[in-house]
Amino acid sequence: MHAAFFLLLGVALARFLLRHPGGSRVPWIIALSAVLAVLYVVGIACDGPRRSTARRRTWLGAVVAVVVVLVLLAPSFAWVGVPLFYTGLRTLPTRAALVLVSLLTALVIASQVRLAGRWDPDLVLGPPAVAMLATAVFLQMQRQTARQRALIDDLIRTRRELAASERREGTLAERQRLSMEIHDTLAQGLSSQQMLLQAADRVWQSDPGKARAHVRTAASVADHNLTEARRFVHDLAPADLAHGLEEALRKVAARESGAGLTVRVHVDAGASVEGARLPDRVQSALLRIAQGALANVREHSGATSAALTLTVLDDQVVLDVADDGHGFEPSAGGSSGAGVRGHGLPAIRARVRQLGGTLTIESAPGEGTVLSAAVPLRGPGL
Repeated sequence: MHAAFFLLLGVALARFLLRHPGGSRVPWIIALSAVLAVLYVVGIACDGPRRSTARRRTWLGAVVAVVVVLVLLAPSFAWVGVPLFYTGLRTLPTRAALVLVSLLTALVIASQVRLAGRWDPDLVLGPPAVAMLATAVFLQMQRQTARQRALIDDLIRTRRELAASERREGTLAERQRLSMEIHDTLAQGLSSQQMLLQAADRVWQSDPGKARAHVRTAASVADHNLTEARRFVHDLAPADLAHGLEEALRKVAARESGAGLTVRVHVDAGASVEGARLPDRVQSALLRIAQGALANVREHSGATSAALTLTVLDDQVVLDVADDGHGFEPSAGGSSGAGVRGHGLPAIRARVRQLGGTLTIESAPGEGTVLSAAVPLRGPGL
């Protein structure tokens, strides 16, 4: 539009000078054309987001006033007002802009009829058609811009809400993870220490040697809990996994054995349980599942023996925890068996679900319990 304005101004000035060389109006026309050009350039240079609406409207009024004077002196300058259609539509409210467009259109019609010296329907109908087309195009672009701006605002708002929701979900997931970690490590370790110290207190007078053994075992559990607490601070892998999952399971079994419970570990002879085969998340989850399941066996089942069986296949790894306790009815939610207290069984289920695996529990009153966690080695959870 700026280029069109200067092009029309130059053409109109050249036409006037060619048709009226040496006329009395020539100096005025040249001067007004220069003023109009300078005024328009100043308006372009000063235009920007910081320019107030009042200043824009004042500038537009000055430009329109100079154009009107030029058209009154030389009707051939009438088409210079056409680019001002868009300037008015951008600067003024819609109704005021339509009034300005109508006035400029009438000015163009009057000047063309004056130049022609006769009545011509083309001269009367042409400028309004141009004005209507220009106005319609501008208003349509304005509506599309408003819709696009609204869509962009909605998108930005939605992205912000999504980011906030993801942060909240991440916080809740981290809280759940920490609660399960604490339950499967520190809480169980403290529970074991309490039971060992209570057992030591009961036999302190009658069997000092056995009492001291219980105290030493409690001290060992406390040392392990201290290592786990430091791991929480540094967010490292479980301390027991330093030498692989198989060794970690054996350490857990050794810690849980005693006080009437014997825990055995069996690893599938045809499977390789090296750390490189299993993702860190899978190793950590299986270790926590084993700890949680054995804690439930010790505290709720009344079992005298339990077995951990780890089987690594091509596409999944399976951990079975079996005991010879009094069992329970799985459909009743384990009210009399393993996994009721605290976060026990729900924590195990959550860990398996996070890795895209499945958890099955087989049990019956008086027949013991078998808990089986199958975790895929490939999938979205990994």
